[in-house]
Amino acid sequence: MFSKKSSRSSVATVTAQPTIISRDQHTVSRKQISSNALKVLYRLNTGGYKAYLVGGGVRDILMGTAPKDFDIATDATPEQIKALFRNCRLIGRRFRLAHIVFGRDIIEVATFRGHHQNASEKEQSCQKTSKQNDEGMLLRDNIYGSIEEDAERRDFTINALYYSAIDFTVHDFANGLADIAAKKIRLIGDPETRYREDPVRMLRAIRFATKLDMTISEETKAPIKPLAPLMESIPAARLFEEFLKLFISGKAVANFEQLCEYNLFKYFFPALDEMLNEGQHEFVSDFIQLSMSNTDKRINNDQRVTPAFLFAAMLWYPLQQQIQTVKASAQLSPQDAFFEALGTIMSRQQQSISIPKRFQAVMKDIWILQERLARRDGKRAYKAFEHPKFRAGYDFLLLRAQIEETQGSADNKGSLTELAKWWTDFQNVSIEAQQQMIKTVAVNRSGTSSRRSPRKRRKPSAKPAANTSSDA
Repeated sequence: MFSKKSSRSSVATVTAQPTIISRDQHTVSRKQISSNALKVLYRLNTGGYKAYLVGGGVRDILMGTAPKDFDIATDATPEQIKALFRNCRLIGRRFRLAHIVFGRDIIEVATFRGHHQNASEKEQSCQKTSKQNDEGMLLRDNIYGSIEEDAERRDFTINALYYSAIDFTVHDFANGLADIAAKKIRLIGDPETRYREDPVRMLRAIRFATKLDMTISEETKAPIKPLAPLMESIPAARLFEEFLKLFISGKAVANFEQLCEYNLFKYFFPALDEMLNEGQHEFVSDFIQLSMSNTDKRINNDQRVTPAFLFAAMLWYPLQQQIQTVKASAQLSPQDAFFEALGTIMSRQQQSISIPKRFQAVMKDIWILQERLARRDGKRAYKAFEHPKFRAGYDFLLLRAQIEETQGSADNKGSLTELAKWWTDFQNVSIEAQQQMIKTVAVNRSGTSSRRSPRKRRKPSAKPAANTSSDA
């Protein structure tokens, strides 16, 4: 267990008076801010409220990167925000937020958070406003306060930066600029308390470190391993969102390594984590990392990706293992064994990450295509080729083949490589050449032509054979 004393020795705190950086001393410009975000800031200010661009949007501009999100913090309550904007919708129970909708662009506006101990007796008694469980996790967090309190409630110092559209100043409440310069991820307040309030902060620390090429400070990372079991309390739907942020952002490999180091990966994929820890499945770790590396390359090259592909990769080996377990316990056809194993694996997985049905359907198609791509005789090759998810299934086969080529056993080494090359060639030749390739497969499989020879009529024997049937 980590030492609380050491973890608090250099705890980041919020100062009563923030460091205010004037326009000529920082790089934040309105040209870099979404026009819709500026509209929201201006209307809130005009309506008599304080409003600031806050968090990642300010941080990214200061770091010289293009921000993806423009979040706003204000002293207006959600109801007051809604009264100002016709295009506003209020969301969330745990954290009440206002979404200002401009077509596909959504600007998220949050009311300044306050401290629970400073809430009125009426607010503390109302579970809709404030609620914590026995572990200290915040189940409801709708206590409102000042900008200073809001800064203290933010998770990391680099996110406690506020930009004002009135005088164009940046307000730094927790030495966030210094941590940006030092490339440090540092929690505000006591790390153990902050992680207990919201265990997802452990994932955010890792994600920011890999995304921003920073290191997690010693006092911030010390409690992560001991407090990792708190992840069991995170709803499966929320972990799905965190999965997307960690693995579909171009940093999947780096995040995977960090999650494994801090014993957090098993809360995403428990069945896969068990296989990785067994150490008996040589393909598993390499296949997973290859799949992630392939996804990272596609994202960084602005190519389309689907989370279903990575989900299919994560659960491929657990599925194969479960199929063997099913076959050993019951006499089932390969198809029945597949679907029974599929139900078991997906049922368990859904308890960790709530995978939407639209992705589950693609995963199943990718897996089924692995068997169909191996059967290329007759019309089967064309049926597989015309499948709507052929490309995803083919790409999945390529990854499997790449692993087998370097690590396959003597008995099956090269078989998937040969199959993958066949399908690569099949896509790049004429229809006549495709037909010849299919005929060649049939000949190689049987040793002769695939055309069935006519059945020869058996000559009647001189003596009738003895009846050996048990029920004669």
